[in-house]
Amino acid sequence: MSTLESLRKRSGLLVGIVGLALLAFVLTDLAKKDGSLFGGSDKAVGEIAGNTIDIAYFKSKIDEAETASLRNSQKASLTPEEKDGIVQQVWNQMINEQVMIKEYEKLGISISDEELYDLMVTHPHSALIRNLSDPQTGKISPMFANAQTGQIDPAKIREFTQSMTDEQEAQWLQLEEYVRQVRVIEKYNNLIKKGLYVTTSAAKREYLAQNTTANIRYVVKNYKLIDDKTITPTSDELNAYYTTHQNAYKQEASRVMEYITYDIAPSAEDVEESKKVMQKIADDFKNGKSYGEDSTFIIAESELRKFDESFHTSGTLSPMIDTAMFKTEVGTVLGPYEENGSLKVSKLLASKISADSAKVRHILIGYKDSGASQTITRSKDEAKTKADSILGAIKKGGKFADFVEKFSDDGGKKMPPNKKEGEEYMGKGGDYGWLNAKSGFVEPFKNAGLDGKKGDLVIIESQFGYHLIEVLDTKGSQKKVQVGTIEMKSEASSKTKQMIYSEANDFAGKNNTNELFQKAAVGKLTKRVTEKLKENDKTIAGIENPKPLIRWAYDNKLGTVSEPQEYGDKYVVAVITEVREKGIAPLEQVKEEVTAKVIEQKKAEIITKEFASAMSGNANIDAIASIMKLPVEKAQNVNFMTNQIPGSNSEPSVMGTISVMKAKSLSKVIAGKEGVFVVFVESVMDAPALKDYTGPQKSQMQNIQPRVDYEVYNALKENANIVEHLTKFGY
Repeated sequence: MSTLESLRKRSGLLVGIVGLALLAFVLTDLAKKDGSLFGGSDKAVGEIAGNTIDIAYFKSKIDEAETASLRNSQKASLTPEEKDGIVQQVWNQMINEQVMIKEYEKLGISISDEELYDLMVTHPHSALIRNLSDPQTGKISPMFANAQTGQIDPAKIREFTQSMTDEQEAQWLQLEEYVRQVRVIEKYNNLIKKGLYVTTSAAKREYLAQNTTANIRYVVKNYKLIDDKTITPTSDELNAYYTTHQNAYKQEASRVMEYITYDIAPSAEDVEESKKVMQKIADDFKNGKSYGEDSTFIIAESELRKFDESFHTSGTLSPMIDTAMFKTEVGTVLGPYEENGSLKVSKLLASKISADSAKVRHILIGYKDSGASQTITRSKDEAKTKADSILGAIKKGGKFADFVEKFSDDGGKKMPPNKKEGEEYMGKGGDYGWLNAKSGFVEPFKNAGLDGKKGDLVIIESQFGYHLIEVLDTKGSQKKVQVGTIEMKSEASSKTKQMIYSEANDFAGKNNTNELFQKAAVGKLTKRVTEKLKENDKTIAGIENPKPLIRWAYDNKLGTVSEPQEYGDKYVVAVITEVREKGIAPLEQVKEEVTAKVIEQKKAEIITKEFASAMSGNANIDAIASIMKLPVEKAQNVNFMTNQIPGSNSEPSVMGTISVMKAKSLSKVIAGKEGVFVVFVESVMDAPALKDYTGPQKSQMQNIQPRVDYEVYNALKENANIVEHLTKFGY
């Protein structure tokens, strides 16, 4: 039984009311091995913990999530970025369900109906509270908040659940499931946290390491002092090192490509043809007989499909036309002219004289989904009616300031915390003082003041709602112009594109191996190299929407050269130069790294013998340094909680040796990361003794417990051997 049954067998989601961000899908059926989820490998979008995820099932979940996102955001469509985000969210949720659900079931972790009711009503869970709060202010929606405390009021939740729509009930169920899952995760993590324990011995050991220091003198011979070229590792040595250290060469699947591009740019002939088209547009533009005809013509002919209704002051138009537009007559057409790679034609549509600056005050009447406030519920028509009513009342003698205080939805009317009663501040009484064309107000608001005259009372609309504006005063005057611009980019014709494609295709055909590709590209073409690309990466620098190219790299073999592929404004010809599969990298692929390590080992052997010879019969660090012709370095207050010698690099082997040495003792030869060391410990400052290590124990527990939330999940996720093929299906 859900809490909605407990409440009245009816319920709803408060989320839809207050615009909340909630997981738009529930995947509790993921544990059921049916045909909708588990399919053959040819239809698998991925694999999680040995279970293949069928593309049809995955797509259905994407569709559900996108539909929910559109409903909650009230958008007509989603951007590519939003769609990518939903895909990743659905995939991550599937991973979470597949990886964690077995753990919960194995341990018998669940949430009873009584507990869920408590989390949803009696003692609201933090996840519920977040979903009932304004994301900007963090305040609980007034619909569910106690008027005195501002906290969630269980009585209001119960009241609300008595009259909800079917859609709200369905959404409430989703919220319940979300809270249930969050609480299960919390229980699981808390079980692990409670199972963690730091022993007294471990606490003492870490305390001593943190608080014991030593002063040392040491001699080090860096590996760089021996030239790599003097050492040649054998195949047996390389194989032996690789076999012993294979785990160091674990890798994810990746591909590296090198590619050249052919820009799809218009030819001189294409540009001339575009100029002829724009000249015809300019001639037709001159014949426009009305403002309406001009605006329709601009929207129809311009690539931007946009009509700029604003008036501009001198210096705010394009430098190509600014001076001319303020000296010519209305109806004048300028162009075609080139600017920023586009051809443009501009027409002076209107001009007017406006104030340089104006002083105004206003009353804002917002409506639902306007930018005034998220708590406003009145409709747009209701807001306009209310604004008209207030205007009538003011014209009959009502005091403007009184209406501001009583009706304005502008938060700027409130007195700032740093002000006192009687002090002036911006927005007091709806008064925003003097403004000009460059002031940071929305255009309709500014224009109402600058285009009006002293004493005017007007109602204008902006994205915040309806503004009832009174012009208190104006200063100066200036000319403003309205300019309509038609813009068109010169594009490559089909003939030009075919010529460019033929050139790229000719290169790809003649240089169809990596060796030929590399030779042909030298000195002739700009060659680019990708980073190591994961199968589901979505970006390559300089290439628009490159997912098909990344997919191609995974579908083909090392050394394959692609046919020309069109991406945005260029053709791309690529060659696969590196293929790495998930698992242990083969020796040939990491031979350079292995060789460097073996060379380092052999250098360590050589230097160790040199030190052993220098130390024969000598227990004095200065004598050893003299024989080795190396300086004696010093380090004060060396702390054993770090792997780093002060003033040097990380040297865990050296620090581990020092930590167990006594004062006035000389170490054996130590092969470190940067070189070979011999260390003399001059003195050791022991940590103050403690009778009780409860404090260090608690401190260490506080440090390790927060790591549970992510480290346990990541460990289980790694063991699940996740394979992802989202790009293969266009995601």
